[in-house]
Amino acid sequence: MPIRWSALKVSEAMDRVEHQINLAEVFLPEARSIASQVRQVDNLPGYLDDRLRRLIYAIERLDEVKASIEAIRKAIPDGAIEAERKRLRRGSQQSLIPGPDQGQV
Repeated sequence: MPIRWSALKVSEAMDRVEHQINLAEVFLPEARSIASQVRQVDNLPGYLDDRLRRLIYAIERLDEVKASIEAIRKAIPDGAIEAERKRLRRGSQQSLIPGPDQGQV
């Protein structure tokens, strides 16, 4: 049974998301370092320290973002992307022979 959504668009979007994450990844150690240094400010209120610790934890969870991207890719049915590519190469010409979803006579 063919899927009705575009596996190719989802796959290409995940490629773009992954690319942006990879670009950001270079800067994350510095961001984590800055947030850690701020925690050393004298008399820093506990509520700010808690938020800084959550920020550091979020920065460190980048692997979860990558795992989410991979899970989305794995959820795309096998062969769906290639089938869509083939369909796009052939063009979007409608068939002259009615199919089951077009009310065969």
